[in-house]
Amino acid sequence: MTTDPRTIAAYEARAADYAARFAGGDAPSESLQRFADALPPGGRILDLGCGPGTSSLRFIQMGFAVDALDATPAMVGLARSRGVPARLGTFDDLDAVAAHDGVWANFSLLHAPRAALPRHLAAIARALRPGGLLHLGMKTGSGEARDRLDRFYTFVTVPEITALLTGAGFTILATDEGEEIGLAGTSDPFVILRART
Repeated sequence: MTTDPRTIAAYEARAADYAARFAGGDAPSESLQRFADALPPGGRILDLGCGPGTSSLRFIQMGFAVDALDATPAMVGLARSRGVPARLGTFDDLDAVAAHDGVWANFSLLHAPRAALPRHLAAIARALRPGGLLHLGMKTGSGEARDRLDRFYTFVTVPEITALLTGAGFTILATDEGEEIGLAGTSDPFVILRART
């Protein structure tokens, strides 16, 4: 989803490792299940930064219509190999208007520069139907930096991302914080927010 070539290259080189690391178990994650339960049956979901298509496949199996988008060719290839209708594109390619019941942006928007976050969140709000639901995962902290795999990150505080969402027209429904070991091997704090237009 990012336009940063070094981040895309890092994912391109490690797509299979990423898919294995975040394969998930037999059951959907708690956050994915809560998101799905809050959507109309058979609704349309945009998986914004779909990676290898793990979440998209879950949604398809649940009966949702899925539009999956990712900026890394290898990730799109992996998603398609699973039967996910993934396409290549970045955050800037999001031009849909009132087309989706839900947008699943699970730790993808964190690769966008801080200055671009308001623009991208506004595009997500436009892409959602009235009352549409957003799932947004971000790493928490401050500043912008690269990890040891050379991926670019924007770190946010919870008040900061809450204000950005509110400014884009969202109403916050839930905020969950935690910590997880990612692909780079570091344990990083994160926040997951659910919000409606």
